[in-house]
Amino acid sequence: MILKKILWTFKRHPFLYRSRFKLLSKNSNIHEIEAYSYNDINEKKEIPKYFYEINDLVFLDGLPSSDLERVKKLNKWLVKHIKGGPGLSVPSEEALKIMLAGKGGVCSDMAQIFNNFCVINDIQVREWGSTRAPYEEEYGGHSYNEVYIKELNKWVFVDVSYGIMFYYNEKPLSVIEFYQILREGKKLTFNSFLEEENSYESSVYRNYLNPNTVPFLICNYSNKTYDKFLTNFRPYLPVFMIHFILYLLNKSYHYRFPLNDYKEIF
Repeated sequence: MILKKILWTFKRHPFLYRSRFKLLSKNSNIHEIEAYSYNDINEKKEIPKYFYEINDLVFLDGLPSSDLERVKKLNKWLVKHIKGGPGLSVPSEEALKIMLAGKGGVCSDMAQIFNNFCVINDIQVREWGSTRAPYEEEYGGHSYNEVYIKELNKWVFVDVSYGIMFYYNEKPLSVIEFYQILREGKKLTFNSFLEEENSYESSVYRNYLNPNTVPFLICNYSNKTYDKFLTNFRPYLPVFMIHFILYLLNKSYHYRFPLNDYKEIF
């Protein structure tokens, strides 16, 4: 237990946190990221079979006809069956098994497995993260998703950890729309579509409404590649070294900042 705490502290050390952002961050713009999707580099056939087995359980009584209802049903099932816990840095199939066993999983783990389920169900998806600019050591960041809803013909912001969506004039917002409206000082609303009671309001204020919050899009994450490297090297190397090897091989994910200069973090 003590060793795990030491390793977790080392992993979250401010030096490593800043170094990761310096290596992986790129300034971008709204136009450049508009068409990006996690599905572009993660094909259905490359998603581990265990995800398909669980997907059959999620939609045991049928698949909703609309993308939005499909997303909500998937999100409700995952939150109901995943309690959360310590962060995981393991291959995706192992991560899903650990999470369903009630032994771990933080927001980034939830966002990542949600990505794979969306691929299986032909829903375009992408993952976002938030940090603070300037960097705040006590804030560890947050991960969430955005799904392309065909019946709405737009990207829609979904925080799958809490089933939260954001609205302006009762219309669901994309991530970019949310931050633009927020920074313009206009009134927006939010709610959770989960059936269970949860304390999502504190999460909204902590992760989104703080004026120093900065969003970034996580790009080029190949689930197949990370699964392979984590399976082969995690028994022998610290996770941050595995990530650095992938960076040197030009196989790493990276962060795109469409609304802020990433250097504001430092």
